[in-house]
Amino acid sequence: MRALTLIHRWLGVAFCLLFAMWFASGIVMHFVPFPELTEAERVSGLAPIDAAGVRYGPTAATAAAGVAGATRVRLLARADGVVYLVEGASSPIALHAMDLSPARVQSESLALAIAADHARRRGMEAMQARYVELAGHDQWTVPNGLDPHRPLHRIALNDDAGTELYVSSATGEVVRDTTRRERWWNYGGSVVHWIYPTVLRRDWRAWDAVVWTLSLAALVTAISGALLGSLRIQVAHGRLVSSYAGWHAWHHWLGLSCMAFVLTWILSGWLSMDHGRLFSSGKAAASESAAFTGAPAWDLRASEIERISPHAREIEWFTFDRQLYRRERFGLTAQRLSRAGEASAPTRAYLQPAQITAAARRFAPDCEGAFPVPAADAYAMVPTMPGAPVYRVVCGTDWFHIDGASGRVLEKLDASRRAYRWVYGALHTLDFPALAARPALRTAVVVSLCAAGLAFSLTAVVIGWRRLRSEFLAPALRERAE
Repeated sequence: MRALTLIHRWLGVAFCLLFAMWFASGIVMHFVPFPELTEAERVSGLAPIDAAGVRYGPTAATAAAGVAGATRVRLLARADGVVYLVEGASSPIALHAMDLSPARVQSESLALAIAADHARRRGMEAMQARYVELAGHDQWTVPNGLDPHRPLHRIALNDDAGTELYVSSATGEVVRDTTRRERWWNYGGSVVHWIYPTVLRRDWRAWDAVVWTLSLAALVTAISGALLGSLRIQVAHGRLVSSYAGWHAWHHWLGLSCMAFVLTWILSGWLSMDHGRLFSSGKAAASESAAFTGAPAWDLRASEIERISPHAREIEWFTFDRQLYRRERFGLTAQRLSRAGEASAPTRAYLQPAQITAAARRFAPDCEGAFPVPAADAYAMVPTMPGAPVYRVVCGTDWFHIDGASGRVLEKLDASRRAYRWVYGALHTLDFPALAARPALRTAVVVSLCAAGLAFSLTAVVIGWRRLRSEFLAPALRERAE
């Protein structure tokens, strides 16, 4: 008991402020997530493709890019003309569609023009847009998903919302936007909750090690407190009483009342930093993704660029099941999908279950038939394109989720990852199907539990401060007075 008391006391002193910060910032994050450019914002900022600005086809673009094993080629319009974006294993390569010259964005004036055009198409004020800087990382662009686009051009629109846009130097796309409100609230939300200062987060390995270690120590603090709190309950005159008084009693009772939530929340928070340590990552191996897509030759005819619709905002050629497909985006929820290189090929909006099944069975003959995942499914993913199906293929104990709009392998759910969905996703964000179907109820539960956790943590802050004052500050002051 003595050892347990000392462990909890001094770990509590060390981590009480961190606990309070996590619960308070968790409430903020529920209402104001970390800034990102949504698919709706991205698509609404795209300009229609002018066919007169396209001289070469995707086959020539892949050859000029020199990308071995290219899997996707996109065509879109920028302020400086139409460009191809050739994707492979490394960062995408941008080429001008008229002469296949490199199309990286290196000038401030071009980045400013791209951002202003994007903003106007989204109905935002851009008359006072101003170039701010070329940055490798800042507070709002530290996630690793932006690595292929660094460095980023930051543009301030100087509008009422304080909007800032980030333009990729690699592709010229707007890849992130933030507003003054998002930035302000996130300093009290995601930045402190994830321990996300730029100086630490820009080094992913250092950040991962620091937050994983702190979360593990916090879990030990919570477990030791739960054990100690349970052992210190007494029965007197037929009722439960605490062996503590004052702030310690408040801490005791609050801790017991929200013990289950605090333990599961801290445990699941630690598991959010798992990154493949105990559970699988959820990412399909490169060989598995390649088995679904295949690698046909990029031998499309020049006629492929002669049928560009004046309403198309983005055209993407991609490989799936050893065949080339042409995907034309007309808006957020409107697209046309057809077999590339075949002008008379039938068109559909999305890939069909039979196509997904055929690709899966080339990968593993025992795969079951593909089917669209219902939105109410406990493992459902939010589609990248609203209204598009996400297909599930079950191959033995592994599940694969395939995007019906783009043919991308979105995730692989083996038994380990399916368990992770519950021990992290459900426990930390309360993403239980019953609550997810009732957003208002889920919000009330999240805020109530985090508020209880915050109140509990604040009693620890008071107790910890009094302990530090009595153990260190008071003796030091007495020595100085003497």
